[in-house]
Amino acid sequence: MYPLLRHDEQRSLWIDETRSTLGTFAAEHRAELDQANRDNVFPRELYREVGALGYLGPIVPTEWGGLGGGVPEYAVISEEVGRHGLVSGQIAVQGERWLLDWGTQEQKEQWLRGIATGEVVFSESISEKNAGSSFKTMKSSAVRDGSDWIINGAKTHVNLGADCDVTLVYAVAEEGLTSFLVDMSLDGIRTAVTNPVGLRLIRTADVYFDDVRVPESALLGAPGEGLETFLSTFNISRLGNASELIGLGRRAMHLALEYAVDRQVGDNVVTDFQGIQWMIADNWSNLSAASMARDHAALMHLQGNDIALETSLAKRLSIDAAEEASSVAYSMVGGHGLYFDQPYADILNDIKVLKVAGGSSEILRNYIARRILKDPQREGVS
Repeated sequence: MYPLLRHDEQRSLWIDETRSTLGTFAAEHRAELDQANRDNVFPRELYREVGALGYLGPIVPTEWGGLGGGVPEYAVISEEVGRHGLVSGQIAVQGERWLLDWGTQEQKEQWLRGIATGEVVFSESISEKNAGSSFKTMKSSAVRDGSDWIINGAKTHVNLGADCDVTLVYAVAEEGLTSFLVDMSLDGIRTAVTNPVGLRLIRTADVYFDDVRVPESALLGAPGEGLETFLSTFNISRLGNASELIGLGRRAMHLALEYAVDRQVGDNVVTDFQGIQWMIADNWSNLSAASMARDHAALMHLQGNDIALETSLAKRLSIDAAEEASSVAYSMVGGHGLYFDQPYADILNDIKVLKVAGGSSEILRNYIARRILKDPQREGVS
């Protein structure tokens, strides 16, 4: 929707072009995308095609194969991915952010261009069975062995874990939490595809590391800097999550309206009734508010500001707006939406996954409350 991002005339023109290009691409490949989603298969060739269009590297400089944009461009592409049910480049952008912020020249030359163009698939191996939002219980270990490191551990909820070429592994070393760029062709790595309810185009896997030997050059940042590398990316990726949620909410609302404006109920159509019109007004208002919060955070990032609070607010509002849009869509289309050959269940399930990814609604609320309580001005309330 982009109420603030469109204030820049050149960006507004680019938004229109991006919406048109991705909308056309989705329409041309709808059957293939839907089949891959049903089959829990990563559509790698379509992913490459999206990369060839330039939409997997929004924050990567052009000399590394990217668009040369920033967080606003990332937000727009993510929203249009949600709006049109495309394969997400969310994980790729997180890898790009890590490499741009922390990568050595050698690491950038090895991985960055390929990730930005879709030729290389990136994943992040962070979560464990008993370690999610908190790293205190992480069991994965990294131990020095001469000039190498030996990694052991089991990771879960790894999007593209069985499909990637390189993964960023978080493990506990003597110095503390540490991150490594691990080539997935190395000995000692096993993967098992899992069966998620949503975001099935970037399916999940469990990834196992059994005495995996990596060189010193695999380190991202210094030993013990894992928390710093993690936070540098996830404050930004929350805006990607928020944007996909807004896009999914738009998709649900658009599809429901397309049906409801023509669905006869006696002498009327569904949208003639005031109760339905109030739902439409509330949906649009919620999505607009979430978009404004997201746009504000993206523009603040361009100015070099800390945006932890703003990204938390944007995702929090986007979760509520998307969930409400999905729920109302069912009310508007009735029995028409209760079948798997319709997209409403996929939209709902994608929203459920994004609600948790990158910080659940409850974690976001905790963080926002802590910021308010710690600030003498109560973050503008006083």
